[in-house]
Amino acid sequence: MRGGKTLASPMRPFRPEHLIAALAPFSGAPRVWVAFSGGLDSTCLLRAAAAALGRLPGKLHAVHLDHGLHPESARWAEHCLGVCEALGVPLRIDRLAISRAPGESLEAVAREARYAALAALLGPGELVLTAQHQDDQAETLLLALLRGSGIEGLASMRPVSKLGPGWLLRPLLDVPRAALEVYAREEGLTWIEDPSNVSLAFDRNFLRRRALPLLRTRWPSASATLARSAAHCAEAADLIEAQAAGALTGLGGARPGSLSIAALRLL
Repeated sequence: MRGGKTLASPMRPFRPEHLIAALAPFSGAPRVWVAFSGGLDSTCLLRAAAAALGRLPGKLHAVHLDHGLHPESARWAEHCLGVCEALGVPLRIDRLAISRAPGESLEAVAREARYAALAALLGPGELVLTAQHQDDQAETLLLALLRGSGIEGLASMRPVSKLGPGWLLRPLLDVPRAALEVYAREEGLTWIEDPSNVSLAFDRNFLRRRALPLLRTRWPSASATLARSAAHCAEAADLIEAQAAGALTGLGGARPGSLSIAALRLL
């Protein structure tokens, strides 16, 4: 720290070996899917996965989810198909039907539809990789704080979680977006720029374009430290869940499916 300002640590480069290490605990997975939107982040993820081909747990496939919410969405799907053909990665394109009730958040509805589609896609033990990175995790924690979330919400995005019969992995949560930008330039990648990402009407975009850049002028490592706090909250939430599950085993009542009031009072 110098003059009240935290100095940023040197940025580690992003390399395909990062994925190999993240996927090592899932050596028996029969297939690895990459959720491929065509944007910068998922383009880097897919390119790294293709570069690591042969060292991944299972066969590599990509899936593109077309929400149909933008007039260019069909062209984006074609772009993704071209990228996958060049990499030799089979691509599946699913078109989602998005409908929302009055007052519902379009972002939330689209997110739920995405994860439902990914869960339906997976076979037993299969993996799907999504490209959320360290800066996304910092934004998610800030959003949770501003909504007054509890510790489970403050845990933000988990690196590994169960999804349908398979697993959802976010192997880039410790990788800053700047490292992905460097990797994209080194590899000569091209990607889609979604115009909705610049709209300050969305809370996440406001944090990304206004709040976090301002925080980094004083705390250059803000994204990394916020993401670390989210990891601490996830660890605490898991410990609480495990303790609660252990306590629950001794709380059964006389009838099946009931709880003992006397045992609850002892807690």
